[in-house]
Amino acid sequence: METSILNTIDQPADLKKLDLAQLTQLATEIRQVLLNKVSQTGGHVGPNLGAVELTIAFHTIFNSPTDKVVWDVSHQSYTHKILTGRKQAWLDPKHFEDVSGYTAPEESPHDYFNIGHTSTSIALATGMASARDLQGKSGNVMAVIGDGSLSGGLALEGLNIAATLKSNLIILVNDNGMAIAEDHGGMYEGLKELRETNGQSSHNLFKAMGLDYRYVADGNDMQSMLDAFKAVKDIDHPIVLHVQTEKGHGYQPAIDHKEAFHWHVPFDLKTGKTLHPVTGETYNDVIHAELEKEITEDKTPITAITAAIPGSYDLKRFGRKHPDRYFDVGIAEQESITFAAGQAQQGMKPIVFHSGTFLQRAYDQLSHDLGINKLPVTIMVSGGSISAGDPTHQGIFDIAMLSNIPGLTYLAPTTKEELTAMMHWALHQNVGPVAIRVPSNGVHSAALNNFDAHKMNVLNSGKKVAVLGLGSLLPLAEEVQQQLSKEDLDVTVIDPRDISELDGETLSNLEKDHQLVVTLEEASLSGGFGEKVSRFYGDTDMHVLSFGAAKRFNDRETTAELWHEFKLTPEQIVAEIKAAL
Repeated sequence: METSILNTIDQPADLKKLDLAQLTQLATEIRQVLLNKVSQTGGHVGPNLGAVELTIAFHTIFNSPTDKVVWDVSHQSYTHKILTGRKQAWLDPKHFEDVSGYTAPEESPHDYFNIGHTSTSIALATGMASARDLQGKSGNVMAVIGDGSLSGGLALEGLNIAATLKSNLIILVNDNGMAIAEDHGGMYEGLKELRETNGQSSHNLFKAMGLDYRYVADGNDMQSMLDAFKAVKDIDHPIVLHVQTEKGHGYQPAIDHKEAFHWHVPFDLKTGKTLHPVTGETYNDVIHAELEKEITEDKTPITAITAAIPGSYDLKRFGRKHPDRYFDVGIAEQESITFAAGQAQQGMKPIVFHSGTFLQRAYDQLSHDLGINKLPVTIMVSGGSISAGDPTHQGIFDIAMLSNIPGLTYLAPTTKEELTAMMHWALHQNVGPVAIRVPSNGVHSAALNNFDAHKMNVLNSGKKVAVLGLGSLLPLAEEVQQQLSKEDLDVTVIDPRDISELDGETLSNLEKDHQLVVTLEEASLSGGFGEKVSRFYGDTDMHVLSFGAAKRFNDRETTAELWHEFKLTPEQIVAEIKAAL
């Protein structure tokens, strides 16, 4: 795409040569290249469109990397990357994959952390500021936090410590009145009141914590941001710069549909419509059908709880029908689990809807509040898959985390019938917490007979080799069976169902006429299901082959590359089985 001002910008220092009109024109050009790329690749649309002016203004007034900026979540750092030597990743389709969607120290000296989860920036900035002071160095330290991230507990912990510092620290609250979806909680009512009173309301969280405070009414106005940054540059104490911006600014579909365009798959730039919409039945449809049955037919006292990701499960569909039973606690994963624990202790049957990559933020609550107290909370876990978009969003560690918490049952359905049965079982037992790993593949269907959550389901009884396909990898196990059957090898195929506790009876029975057990899991092998099976057979003659992901943070490999590396194709597994025999 041809540009005028942007072509002259290779580093932040180049901005200092521009006047107000040129900086404003640059903002328009950057929005164009942002939209051009994300409409083709997918990405965070609204957060980046809203932060263009404040980013340009920061790099115009401050001197990065001597002056340092930490982007909370860093999903709004696209403009920052463009201005710090990485613009080709937006200008040239051949380079679209050269940079990640988040800050990355390996890419640039202007980035300090790999950050893909919320609420960390203030705490990180307090550490950086204190290190600067201890080493006698100079320079400003700024944290940029927004999109509902203030409700995360660590953000409040960071504010609490920020108020104790006696030197430069700037906390920019990028307030667009939204989280991923709407923001929730009393804190955001206070921010709304500050916006409506031009920062004059006496209900000021930041001042109450002992912090200096300044309000900017229009963070999408270049002159306002330049003036604000000039006023706080080199300040000798911590200050909160509360800036009102518009999420999706400059692109009407993103303004009209703020939640949908927080992160969006590739879309038609003219209309904003998704290019490749999902069609047919989804596991969300299966989940909602069971929720309705539990409420209307079984009269189960369920509640639905999420921590700011209603779109992942289409939970507003449930909320519209049952508003008194639907709770969005905002970006506060710990609160979602302990809130559910409180409801369960009082006789409700809460279901918490989570992404596996966000649920890790509530590990202590899962273990302490649910596990120790044996509370019957149901947790739906999505995103359990091998992928490598960036190292901060990995769907392979949930099995090691959840299946090893005492008293917590982690189940892996393979079909919509199993998913429904597991939800029903979880909601009608009182032994302890149950998590259910929603399959990552398309909806599968199969008749369900004699369901037992703790009993492995033997789908085909063979000899010599048994293949255990966990959850969404059961179809892979069946493909392996079909290939081996062509070589006159009748393979046993098993759906394990329960990840956390092994069905010892079924596994022991295999010792009679099998010499090899193969486990397939779409998760890290370290601490995973295959390790449990290997340990079970540890002092026997049974040989175990386990296939799954390596224990590492994958970064920008394709899913196909990873599946091949981890030998998760039918041909590779068949070859390994034949070699083992």
